[in-house]
Amino acid sequence: MPKLVFINLPVADLDRANAFYEAIGAVKNPQFSDHTATCMVFSETIHAMLLTHDKFRQFTPKKIANARETTEVLVCLSADSREEVDGIVAKAAAAGGRADPGPKQDYGFMYGRSFEDPDGHIWEVMWMDVEAAKTAMAEMTNA
Repeated sequence: MPKLVFINLPVADLDRANAFYEAIGAVKNPQFSDHTATCMVFSETIHAMLLTHDKFRQFTPKKIANARETTEVLVCLSADSREEVDGIVAKAAAAGGRADPGPKQDYGFMYGRSFEDPDGHIWEVMWMDVEAAKTAMAEMTNA
């Protein structure tokens, strides 16, 4: 069985967060969702657990970071193409997020952008041509 990733995020408004993540392509898993938490599925192995602040506090004694003021984590999702990167960021902006809080990255063989969700969490979306990346790395090593 492959390893699964569960990203736990505190959210101020669970309904708003659910709508945002559904708008960018995640699917709600009702089996692991209730009025305090929602499991949003990006793929068979990647899940985001959206937790109300009260629910999130059950898992940590630490203060919840205000993601609009402090970066607590940067999450990066892979994409199958440059167009998919742009499409996800466009969907995020249309759903109430902020496009490109960080600089766009374009190295030819690798392309990335980012978005901020309504709670201020930053997500990166990255496409990479693996074969071109291997060639670029080999050329740098042989230089």
